[in-house]
Amino acid sequence: MGFNTSTGLLGSYSLSPMPSPTVSDQNYIDFTATATAGWAQQYLPELYEQEVERYGNRTIGGFLKMVGAEMPMSSDQVIWSEQNRLHIAYKNDAVTANSTVVIATATGIVTLGSALSNALRVGNTVVICDNATGLKTLKCYVSAVSGQTATLKTYKDAAFTTVVANGGAINLFVYGSEFPKGSSSMSGELKPQFQQYNNRPLIMKDHFKIDGSDTAQIGWVETTDESGQSGYSWYLKSASETKLRFDDYLETMMLEAELTVSSDTNTTVSDTGNEGDSDAPDGINGSEGFFAAVESRGNIFEDLASLADFDLLLKNLDKQGAIEENMLYVNRQLALTLDDMMAGLNSNYQGGASFGVFDNQADMALNLGFSGFRRGSYDFYKSDWKYLNDAAARGGFGDISGALIPAGTSSVYDQNMGKNVKRPFLHVRYRASQTDDRRLKSWVTGSVGSASYTGDDVMEVHYLSERCLITQGANNFVLLKES
Repeated sequence: MGFNTSTGLLGSYSLSPMPSPTVSDQNYIDFTATATAGWAQQYLPELYEQEVERYGNRTIGGFLKMVGAEMPMSSDQVIWSEQNRLHIAYKNDAVTANSTVVIATATGIVTLGSALSNALRVGNTVVICDNATGLKTLKCYVSAVSGQTATLKTYKDAAFTTVVANGGAINLFVYGSEFPKGSSSMSGELKPQFQQYNNRPLIMKDHFKIDGSDTAQIGWVETTDESGQSGYSWYLKSASETKLRFDDYLETMMLEAELTVSSDTNTTVSDTGNEGDSDAPDGINGSEGFFAAVESRGNIFEDLASLADFDLLLKNLDKQGAIEENMLYVNRQLALTLDDMMAGLNSNYQGGASFGVFDNQADMALNLGFSGFRRGSYDFYKSDWKYLNDAAARGGFGDISGALIPAGTSSVYDQNMGKNVKRPFLHVRYRASQTDDRRLKSWVTGSVGSASYTGDDVMEVHYLSERCLITQGANNFVLLKES
């Protein structure tokens, strides 16, 4: 054997020991040397092995897991029918003239807008009121019906002008019927009509890729993520974060998804027009998410800030399904507003601190928050909604402050099963059959580990899901927004 006499570091042939512990290029290999920095500045760095989790738990999912369920489906569409109201009433819609109800006071002829079907029949007894205040009422008898008009006769000798001016807008509802002795049966009949809705699943994809050589590279920092995946290889963290991000998207897509709108006049949920007319590329049909469903078929309440506002919300719930138990999922600002609203009801409320309420005592630590309360005949359970607080999600906008969601299940007619079934108000349907389950698929390709082999020296992890959200009984939901 011989000595290796090739030129070494900075021209020297070997590392020369020094008589004193002095850092120099002769006794330490400075493999990071630059014009300004290198190992010459210190012997060894003080290295923190663990990555700092400065944002805490970064996932924003979990909402649908708490309030809904997941069920398989085998079709391109989910179709369901919801009951209409049992009783007949007409209330003016300020949005369109086609939904107005006006009365000619001289003749008592009520004219329904072209968007309304006339369900009034001769013999009906009705209550009418002015549309402006609803405080002036008059009881009438329907004496004639023709097309979109009905002739009313007052029970008392009172002019229609006591309720509304000639040609004014009115509201009315049917409270019964009356016929003279020996009269024939009521003409016509009322047939129940289902309100049909549908939604369609959308396909979601993501993937992670790393070349085979980098999978063998070990890092200096130990990484840990929300799923518990840890190690010194960065590609493990990258793969795990891709999965966590995809899991969040499975939920946020169900919240934010929108149907593409065609150029035809039918833009409802059941629209089956040519989606190619949308600005979206062909094949991109969208789906109806939670926010879209509540905005189109539910209730919107803006600037909830006081108990009086909350009472208005309760009155609207009375007009809908009047479901006793409801859940409030809110952002931080609305949560604090509700806490202050409840604390302010206490007789011992002093300077913003509330004693003796929610099992608090003056000599114990204050608990100014609450998780549930009862108002009127309704129970409410409040919870923070992380999606509305996270700066990388809706928390960065501030337009939506929360949602009121009914607890329990709804009964609807299932077209596929041919009968009424009970379903959670919110539930996810995903594509599945006996041969393939597309709820959440993942597979690996490439040259690493036991993956299926391809010609590329890479590892690719693929994720796929096909699903949609079903929002049943949306009239019982309230979307809380900021104006």
